[in-house]
Amino acid sequence: MAPKSDSADAIVLNFVNEQNRPLNTQNVADALQKFNLKKAAIQKALDNLADGGKISFKEYGKQKIYVARQDQFEIPNSEELNQMKEQNANLQKQLEEQKKAISEVEAEIKSLQSNLTLEQICEKEVDLRMEVQELEVKLNKLRGGVTLVSPEERKAVESMLSEKISQWRKRKRMFRDLWDTLTENSPKDPKEFKEELGIEYDEDVGVSLQSYSDLIPQGRKRPRGQ
Repeated sequence: MAPKSDSADAIVLNFVNEQNRPLNTQNVADALQKFNLKKAAIQKALDNLADGGKISFKEYGKQKIYVARQDQFEIPNSEELNQMKEQNANLQKQLEEQKKAISEVEAEIKSLQSNLTLEQICEKEVDLRMEVQELEVKLNKLRGGVTLVSPEERKAVESMLSEKISQWRKRKRMFRDLWDTLTENSPKDPKEFKEELGIEYDEDVGVSLQSYSDLIPQGRKRPRGQ
Protein backbone atom coordinates (compact mmCIF):
# COMPACT_ATOMS: atom_id res chain seq x y z
CA MET A 1 0.00 0.00 0.00
CA ALA A 2 1.39 3.38 -0.99
CA PRO A 3 1.84 5.98 1.81
CA LYS A 4 -0.53 8.96 1.94
CA SER A 5 0.79 11.93 -0.06
CA ASP A 6 0.99 14.17 3.00
CA SER A 7 2.52 11.61 5.34
CA ALA A 8 6.16 11.67 6.42
CA ASP A 9 6.80 8.45 4.50
CA ALA A 10 5.38 9.92 1.27
CA ILE A 11 7.30 13.18 1.63
CA VAL A 12 10.57 11.36 2.29
CA LEU A 13 9.96 8.83 -0.51
CA ASN A 14 9.24 11.59 -3.00
CA PHE A 15 12.43 13.45 -1.98
CA VAL A 16 14.66 10.36 -2.18
CA ASN A 17 13.30 9.48 -5.63
CA GLU A 18 13.72 13.06 -6.88
CA GLN A 19 17.32 13.24 -5.68
CA ASN A 20 18.24 9.74 -6.88
CA ARG A 21 21.58 9.85 -5.12
CA PRO A 22 23.02 8.43 -1.88
CA LEU A 23 21.62 10.21 1.19
CA ASN A 24 21.97 9.89 4.94
CA THR A 25 19.39 10.88 7.53
CA GLN A 26 20.92 14.30 8.10
CA ASN A 27 20.87 15.11 4.35
CA VAL A 28 17.15 14.37 4.22
CA ALA A 29 16.36 16.19 7.48
CA ASP A 30 18.19 19.34 6.31
CA ALA A 31 16.39 19.36 2.97
CA LEU A 32 12.91 18.78 4.42
CA GLN A 33 12.98 21.38 7.19
CA LYS A 34 10.17 23.28 5.41
CA PHE A 35 7.83 20.36 6.21
CA ASN A 36 8.55 20.71 9.97
CA LEU A 37 9.66 17.08 10.19
CA LYS A 38 11.99 16.26 13.06
CA LYS A 39 15.06 14.15 12.48
CA ALA A 40 13.53 11.25 14.43
CA ALA A 41 10.46 11.26 12.16
CA ILE A 42 12.75 11.35 9.10
CA GLN A 43 14.72 8.37 10.41
CA LYS A 44 11.53 6.43 11.10
CA ALA A 45 10.21 7.17 7.61
CA LEU A 46 13.47 6.07 5.98
CA ASP A 47 13.47 2.83 7.96
CA ASN A 48 9.82 2.16 7.08
CA LEU A 49 10.50 2.75 3.39
CA ALA A 50 13.60 0.56 3.48
CA ASP A 51 11.79 -2.25 5.33
CA GLY A 52 8.94 -2.03 2.84
CA GLY A 53 11.33 -2.30 -0.10
CA LYS A 54 10.41 1.12 -1.48
CA ILE A 55 14.01 2.41 -1.19
CA SER A 56 17.38 0.70 -0.93
CA PHE A 57 19.99 1.16 1.78
CA LYS A 58 23.46 0.08 2.82
CA GLU A 59 25.09 0.20 6.21
CA TYR A 60 28.55 1.70 6.64
CA GLY A 61 29.48 1.13 10.25
CA LYS A 62 26.82 2.86 12.36
CA GLN A 63 25.54 4.95 9.47
CA LYS A 64 22.93 4.00 6.91
CA ILE A 65 23.01 5.33 3.38
CA TYR A 66 19.71 5.42 1.51
CA VAL A 67 19.10 5.59 -2.23
CA ALA A 68 16.13 5.34 -4.56
CA ARG A 69 15.42 1.94 -6.10
CA GLN A 70 16.96 1.98 -9.55
CA ASP A 71 14.57 -0.58 -11.06
CA GLN A 72 11.78 2.01 -11.04
CA PHE A 73 13.59 4.26 -13.49
CA GLU A 74 13.67 3.74 -17.23
CA ILE A 75 17.23 3.51 -18.50
CA PRO A 76 17.59 5.33 -21.84
CA ASN A 77 19.25 3.57 -24.74
CA SER A 78 22.17 5.02 -26.68
CA GLU A 79 19.90 6.80 -29.17
CA GLU A 80 17.90 8.42 -26.38
CA LEU A 81 21.11 9.40 -24.62
CA ASN A 82 22.37 11.07 -27.77
CA GLN A 83 19.09 12.97 -28.10
CA MET A 84 19.33 14.05 -24.49
CA LYS A 85 22.91 15.23 -25.02
CA GLU A 86 21.85 17.19 -28.09
CA GLN A 87 18.95 18.76 -26.20
CA ASN A 88 21.27 19.64 -23.35
CA ALA A 89 23.74 21.27 -25.76
CA ASN A 90 20.93 23.32 -27.32
CA LEU A 91 19.70 24.39 -23.91
CA GLN A 92 23.22 25.39 -22.89
CA LYS A 93 23.52 27.47 -26.07
CA GLN A 94 20.18 29.16 -25.39
CA LEU A 95 21.26 29.83 -21.81
CA GLU A 96 24.46 31.52 -22.97
CA GLU A 97 22.50 33.63 -25.45
CA GLN A 98 20.09 34.66 -22.71
CA LYS A 99 22.97 35.53 -20.38
CA LYS A 100 24.55 37.66 -23.13
CA ALA A 101 21.25 39.43 -23.78
CA ILE A 102 20.76 40.09 -20.07
CA SER A 103 24.29 41.49 -19.78
CA GLU A 104 23.65 43.84 -22.72
CA VAL A 105 20.39 45.06 -21.19
CA GLU A 106 22.02 45.57 -17.79
CA ALA A 107 24.85 47.53 -19.42
CA GLU A 108 22.34 49.73 -21.24
CA ILE A 109 20.39 50.34 -18.03
CA LYS A 110 23.58 51.25 -16.21
CA SER A 111 24.52 53.64 -19.01
CA LEU A 112 21.10 55.30 -18.92
CA GLN A 113 21.22 55.62 -15.14
CA SER A 114 24.60 57.37 -15.36
CA ASN A 115 23.22 60.02 -17.76
CA LEU A 116 21.86 63.26 -16.35
CA THR A 117 18.14 63.93 -16.38
CA LEU A 118 16.78 67.05 -18.10
CA GLU A 119 16.28 68.67 -14.69
CA GLN A 120 19.88 67.90 -13.68
CA ILE A 121 21.17 69.27 -17.00
CA CYS A 122 19.27 72.53 -16.43
CA GLU A 123 20.67 72.83 -12.91
CA LYS A 124 24.18 72.13 -14.21
CA GLU A 125 23.76 74.79 -16.89
CA VAL A 126 22.75 77.39 -14.28
CA ASP A 127 25.77 76.53 -12.12
CA LEU A 128 28.14 76.74 -15.09
CA ARG A 129 26.71 80.08 -16.20
CA MET A 130 27.24 81.50 -12.71
CA GLU A 131 30.78 80.14 -12.64
CA VAL A 132 31.50 81.70 -16.05
CA GLN A 133 30.17 85.05 -14.83
CA GLU A 134 32.40 84.94 -11.75
CA LEU A 135 35.43 84.11 -13.87
CA GLU A 136 34.62 86.92 -16.30
CA VAL A 137 34.45 89.39 -13.39
CA LYS A 138 37.88 88.26 -12.19
CA LEU A 139 39.26 88.42 -15.71
CA ASN A 140 38.00 91.98 -16.20
CA LYS A 141 39.58 93.00 -12.92
CA LEU A 142 42.90 91.51 -14.00
CA ARG A 143 42.68 93.29 -17.33
CA GLY A 144 42.03 96.53 -15.50
CA GLY A 145 45.09 96.08 -13.29
CA VAL A 146 43.09 95.34 -10.12
CA THR A 147 44.94 93.21 -7.57
CA LEU A 148 42.81 90.23 -6.54
CA VAL A 149 45.04 89.30 -3.59
CA SER A 150 45.22 91.75 -0.71
CA PRO A 151 48.60 92.69 0.81
CA GLU A 152 47.58 90.94 4.02
CA GLU A 153 46.78 87.70 2.18
CA ARG A 154 50.02 87.90 0.21
CA LYS A 155 52.02 88.48 3.39
CA ALA A 156 50.34 85.52 5.11
CA VAL A 157 51.10 83.21 2.17
CA GLU A 158 54.70 84.37 1.94
CA SER A 159 55.13 83.87 5.69
CA MET A 160 53.72 80.35 5.50
CA LEU A 161 55.94 79.52 2.50
CA SER A 162 58.97 80.88 4.31
CA GLU A 163 58.18 78.73 7.35
CA LYS A 164 57.75 75.57 5.26
CA ILE A 165 61.01 76.18 3.40
CA SER A 166 62.78 76.77 6.71
CA GLN A 167 61.49 73.43 8.02
CA TRP A 168 62.48 71.75 4.75
CA ARG A 169 66.02 73.10 5.02
CA LYS A 170 66.23 72.10 8.72
CA ARG A 171 65.08 68.53 8.11
CA LYS A 172 67.36 68.21 5.10
CA ARG A 173 70.34 69.23 7.24
CA MET A 174 69.33 66.83 10.03
CA PHE A 175 69.12 63.98 7.52
CA ARG A 176 72.51 64.82 6.03
CA ASP A 177 74.13 64.80 9.48
CA LEU A 178 72.51 61.48 10.37
CA TRP A 179 73.36 59.95 6.98
CA ASP A 180 76.99 61.01 7.22
CA THR A 181 77.21 59.43 10.68
CA LEU A 182 75.68 56.16 9.46
CA THR A 183 77.83 55.83 6.36
CA GLU A 184 81.10 57.17 7.75
CA ASN A 185 82.32 53.80 9.03
CA SER A 186 79.98 51.57 7.03
CA PRO A 187 81.66 49.04 4.68
CA LYS A 188 78.83 49.56 2.19
CA ASP A 189 79.07 52.04 -0.63
CA PRO A 190 76.85 55.01 0.35
CA LYS A 191 75.22 55.14 -3.08
CA GLU A 192 74.37 51.42 -3.05
CA PHE A 193 73.20 51.66 0.57
CA LYS A 194 70.96 54.59 -0.38
CA GLU A 195 69.39 52.63 -3.24
CA GLU A 196 68.96 49.58 -1.00
CA LEU A 197 67.00 51.64 1.53
CA GLY A 198 64.96 53.35 -1.18
CA ILE A 199 66.13 56.84 -0.17
CA GLU A 200 65.74 59.66 -2.68
CA TYR A 201 67.35 63.10 -2.54
CA ASP A 202 65.54 66.20 -3.75
CA GLU A 203 67.55 66.21 -6.95
CA ASP A 204 66.65 62.55 -7.58
CA VAL A 205 63.03 63.55 -8.09
CA GLY A 206 63.73 66.85 -9.83
CA VAL A 207 63.03 69.12 -6.84
CA SER A 208 65.21 72.07 -5.86
CA LEU A 209 65.01 73.73 -2.46
CA GLN A 210 66.70 76.82 -3.89
CA SER A 211 64.07 77.24 -6.61
CA TYR A 212 61.38 77.45 -3.94
CA SER A 213 63.48 79.78 -1.81
CA ASP A 214 63.76 82.14 -4.78
CA LEU A 215 59.97 82.57 -4.73
CA ILE A 216 60.21 84.50 -1.46
CA PRO A 217 61.03 88.23 -1.77
CA GLN A 218 64.57 88.97 -0.62
CA GLY A 219 63.45 91.06 2.31
CA ARG A 220 61.29 88.25 3.71
CA LYS A 221 63.79 85.35 3.46
CA ARG A 222 64.87 83.82 6.72
CA PRO A 223 68.54 83.39 7.50
CA ARG A 224 69.81 79.92 6.59
CA GLY A 225 70.49 79.10 10.21
CA GLN A 226 66.83 79.34 11.13
